[in-house]
Amino acid sequence: MNESQLELSVMEMFRQEGYQYINGESLLRETTDVLLKDDLKAYLLSRYSKDGLTQTEAESIILSLVRASHDPLYEANRQMLHKITEGFILRREDKSKKDLFIRLIDCENVENNIFKVVNQFEVQGMECLRIPDAIVFINGLPLVVIEFKSATRENATIFNAYEQLTVRYTRDIPDLFKYNAFVVISDGVNNKYGSLFADYDFFYSWRKIEDEESEVDGINSLYSMVKGLFRKDRLLSVIKDFIFFPDQSQSELKVVCRYPQFFAATKLLENIKLHQKPQGDGKGGTYFGATGCGKSYTMLFLTRMLMRSEFFKSPTIVLITDRTDLDTQLSATFCNAKKFIGDNTVESIESRAELREKLQGRASGGVYLTTIQKFTEDTKLLSDRTNIICISDEAHRSQVNLEQQVRVTENGVEKHYGFARYLHDSLPNATYVGFTGTPIDATIDVFGPVVSKYTMTESVKDGITVNLVYEGRAAKVTLDKNKLEEIEAYYIKCAEEGANENQIEESKKAIAHLDVILGDPDRLKAIANDFVAHYEKRVSEGATVCGKAMFVCANRQIAYKLYKLYKLIEEIRPEWTKIKEADDGTELTEKERKEIKPIAKLNLVMTRSKDDKKELWDLLGNDDYKKELDRQFKKVKSNFKIAIVVDMWLTGFDVPELDTMYIDKPVQQHTLIQTISRVNRVCKGKDKGLIVDYIGIKNSMNKALRIYTDYKENDLEEIGKSVVIVRDTLEILDGIFKTFNAKPFFDGTPTEQLDCLNHAVEFVQFSKELEDRFMALVKRLKDAYNLCSGGDELSDGERDKIHFYLAVRSVLFKLTKGDAPDTEQMNKRVSQLIEEAIQAEGVSEVFSLEKDTPRLEQDIFSDEYIERINRIPLINTKIKVLQRLLRKAIDDYRRVNRIKGVDFTQRMNAIVDMYNARRKDKAFANEVLDDVAEQLTKLLEELGKDKMSFEQLNISFEEKAFFDILEAVAKKYNFYDEYIEKYGEESLLNLAKDIKVIVDDKAKYAAWSARDDIKAEFKVNIILKLADYHYPPVTVDEVYKEVLAQAINFRKYAV
Repeated sequence: MNESQLELSVMEMFRQEGYQYINGESLLRETTDVLLKDDLKAYLLSRYSKDGLTQTEAESIILSLVRASHDPLYEANRQMLHKITEGFILRREDKSKKDLFIRLIDCENVENNIFKVVNQFEVQGMECLRIPDAIVFINGLPLVVIEFKSATRENATIFNAYEQLTVRYTRDIPDLFKYNAFVVISDGVNNKYGSLFADYDFFYSWRKIEDEESEVDGINSLYSMVKGLFRKDRLLSVIKDFIFFPDQSQSELKVVCRYPQFFAATKLLENIKLHQKPQGDGKGGTYFGATGCGKSYTMLFLTRMLMRSEFFKSPTIVLITDRTDLDTQLSATFCNAKKFIGDNTVESIESRAELREKLQGRASGGVYLTTIQKFTEDTKLLSDRTNIICISDEAHRSQVNLEQQVRVTENGVEKHYGFARYLHDSLPNATYVGFTGTPIDATIDVFGPVVSKYTMTESVKDGITVNLVYEGRAAKVTLDKNKLEEIEAYYIKCAEEGANENQIEESKKAIAHLDVILGDPDRLKAIANDFVAHYEKRVSEGATVCGKAMFVCANRQIAYKLYKLYKLIEEIRPEWTKIKEADDGTELTEKERKEIKPIAKLNLVMTRSKDDKKELWDLLGNDDYKKELDRQFKKVKSNFKIAIVVDMWLTGFDVPELDTMYIDKPVQQHTLIQTISRVNRVCKGKDKGLIVDYIGIKNSMNKALRIYTDYKENDLEEIGKSVVIVRDTLEILDGIFKTFNAKPFFDGTPTEQLDCLNHAVEFVQFSKELEDRFMALVKRLKDAYNLCSGGDELSDGERDKIHFYLAVRSVLFKLTKGDAPDTEQMNKRVSQLIEEAIQAEGVSEVFSLEKDTPRLEQDIFSDEYIERINRIPLINTKIKVLQRLLRKAIDDYRRVNRIKGVDFTQRMNAIVDMYNARRKDKAFANEVLDDVAEQLTKLLEELGKDKMSFEQLNISFEEKAFFDILEAVAKKYNFYDEYIEKYGEESLLNLAKDIKVIVDDKAKYAAWSARDDIKAEFKVNIILKLADYHYPPVTVDEVYKEVLAQAINFRKYAV
């Protein structure tokens, strides 16, 4: 399916959803207009007819929208969407009338709005004309822009569509995007949407029409997006309540909800209505969302809907976490969302007394963030109001502890209640909502059944989180193998912590015994050595995004021992404790220098204890120091790469670049899921998160995954699988290279290594089939090697071969695509070899030229440049270079001169087809290659001469495009010689000039090529002008058609 067919198919889907479909060329409008003004005016006059809105007032509203600045675009978009979603006041034309509150969209009455989808909508920018594939208009407002690419064209991906929208279109036609809610990119199989300001990695599919359905992929995901996201009422809801701009943003943050967030918030809202006290039981429901899937934003969307719902009449929202660090993060998000929530009272509460004061001082409204621990300070009633909604984050932990605990001491019987009991007694009539990534039975008892869920598997499939891979290294660091059995026995014994005193005491004894095993000095020494070797190997191989890792220790004493007491890591790598801003060689911008502070590579992150010795007390620092550690670890370029932790940062701590977690702590069940999920965040260049196990938690991890996620038995990928894939792929590649002598790459001098690499690149281009197979195999090899590179399963010989194949693929990729994917992720020696290979082949200049179009135009056709290409010694390399240069040059030429562009494209494709069909017969293949290279070189020379031929004809570059059409048609219909003999070439040149004038005159009108009146006048003018020049001698309608096609092409790309 090509782009045009896909476009029409999607238009039909929209039509079935009740949208009016219009081809943009049929709209009578100026191309500088991005609003459908008639629609907006009709909507305003209809909706506010009872208020006596006048034509002039409606036009003044439209004018105010048009005049709103688009610079800077982010701020313009924020302000415009605020107007669209929140409405604004209109000062009446008649001063005796009251001001009128205007809403540009009627979200309550869907059918009062005008829904249109328009394709091929021309927009004249500041320098050029752009034609987005499709735009969704609501009441004349261009709220969604869609860009299509063909699924069958390898070089046309949805990433190209993303770049087209977010780079070229925002640069050239920013006025269109100041109204934009979100954008869509699609090739029919891959269909994603996202914020105009988001990275490509944060574009997602809408894979369900309804929450209860299963997710769909491929072409079905196109249906689910149109019928799910673009269902009229749902699209209005998304625009109204699910697009978030923070009050202040330094990074142009704009959050558009994902489908699980939409379903969760909307279903929880309805469930809260059903269960709100006094009529209901106060159990607002549980949301089970995979850790890392964006529960904080789901809570924010829910809070906005609650605060703006007429049903709840401005409730008070209390957001509760069970850790200070979680409270800090949630507070940062919510306190920067006052406009979005619609309440200026969004505050973080420091004490129970402060919360009591806030609640007693108001009957409604307000959003307060606090921790569950604040509720144990006393037991007095805080408020008995029923319009209080308590939203609990990480609701699987202390917030479900309602039962009484009895403890017998020397002083008698003591009774204690869990945190949650104090909370419920303090706010007895509130409605409680729970958010958790790992629900337990007690969660359901307190908050009610799961209303909506989004599992870890779904999250990985959607690209919202990355998959996890397990690597067990316990056997490598436990000197006494019997100790492994003792650790396993602990897990079995303490699988469920008991409630009575004896069970608790037994559990404490077991943990104490385990601490002796884990804290054994020899064992810690072995771990330190293995950890450093494993970590540095991953970094040196480029298998980690930026070297961020977390080491989880069993307790504070062991963590301190590992960090300092035995000087284990400091002994092995003293440079890790040196204070500096960043790794050596890292370049920092001026802004980064202000934000990144000098710090050690490895730091201990724990809270202070009142019994800490002075050295540890000083090392851990105060709260401000811990906040600075938090900030620095989240900076990509900061020298702080490795955090040793015990409990801190294991929940609610998000660092997307963190991709490796080393675990030496007996964590279980929901705590284990929360812990390992620290490495599942999405980040550019990160395919998976690695869990390195030093204690033997594999069985516990599999059990937890089965309980708290939808993982099946053995779903968790293990590192051993990656080793098998690497070895299997190496075996296949070795078979391919069986007849190639790669020995010089491994044993030769630098010059011999370089020569070997270049000839290896040539070798894999022997046939198109071999080239494609090789590239796919090495991609698979690299993905697997990234995961197992830190281990010691692979020999040095195997690693050397991996680097050889990666180097060959990178050079070949750079020849064909432009940017080598693996160069930055390889060790420095091979990376340097790749660059030297490119230089040695003489093609480096090509890549720098391609990024500099004016220089490309100037240099590419020079004799010196063509001679430089001819000096490239390896024939396949030369062909790849010529292909890239020709394709770029022809595409540029075609923008102005359609007929010549088509001609040169066809000629080049014929040559390339001959190259791709080269046989495996070596003698025959060499003949073909020499012929292909010669023909491509000749074609490049001809293209250069043709582009400059307008100078000899004494006409402009653009005028020659029309001259070429006139000449081609005359030759096609066999009257060229007769015409030239009778009237001379000068007549044809002058005709081309005059046609260019006519085209310029008519093309200034919007959609001129689709308007029958303008087309008729244009045709008459062309026919009369042709008659003036006696062209053609007989009437040939194709002359007019070809001239019209060139005119449309010229207008489309004109600057």
